[in-house]
Amino acid sequence: MPIILQGINWDEKSSYQQGPAKAPALIREALHSGSMNLSSELGVELGSLGLTDAGDFPITDYFSIEGITARHLAGGNKVFTLGGDHSITYQIIKAHAAHYPKLDILQIDAHSDLYDEFEGDKYSHACPFARIMESGLAVRLVQVGIRTLNPHQAAQAERFGVEIHEMRNLDLKAIPKFNNPLYLTLDLDGIDPAFAPGVSHHEPGGLTSREVISLIQNLDANIVGADIVEYNPDRDHQGMTAFLAAKLMKEVLGRMGS
Repeated sequence: MPIILQGINWDEKSSYQQGPAKAPALIREALHSGSMNLSSELGVELGSLGLTDAGDFPITDYFSIEGITARHLAGGNKVFTLGGDHSITYQIIKAHAAHYPKLDILQIDAHSDLYDEFEGDKYSHACPFARIMESGLAVRLVQVGIRTLNPHQAAQAERFGVEIHEMRNLDLKAIPKFNNPLYLTLDLDGIDPAFAPGVSHHEPGGLTSREVISLIQNLDANIVGADIVEYNPDRDHQGMTAFLAAKLMKEVLGRMGS
């Protein structure tokens, strides 16, 4: 199945620092810098995937993200998105739900992003999974790497039946098999800031790069869509987070195309 790559230049729903709107072009630059090849660790060459880069989309209307994604899904394509703050995932999932009535989501993140509203905004990057679950756009949400769970978000997780694998007692072998089509959303702050300093919210005690790579490689799932979000180049050190995002992009695309 062909894969469309789209960049979504949007960070207006960031609650702390802006910068992720600049991310897509810089992740591409790292990917094609000559520092790395275009093969995943499992031996999948990106050139063999039927991958089409649709370019970057500067966003002025948050709700237009759904339509952009829907156009790229048309004709049976899969869509891989470079963000952008995490608010974009709600709009992307809305487009996917029209094609996949039973959709599972795997979220790698430091934060549950389940606030009913944050600072008066129901579409904040702190809220996308509350919007997704209350709208019935996914039948299952599994969160990995969470280490900021407060009482409100814990109550929201219980309300929506979210399966949370917190960092404090994480067992990656317990990540379940996904029977429905899977959407993978990867917030780079799920990774420890020692490996990914280029994020707005530094939350120590996170996943290692290798843990995330292994998780992607060992998923028992049909990955039909994915995003990488919350890279903030203004916080990066020598581009190391851009290169990590490019590495993870290769691994996810390799699995989407297999």
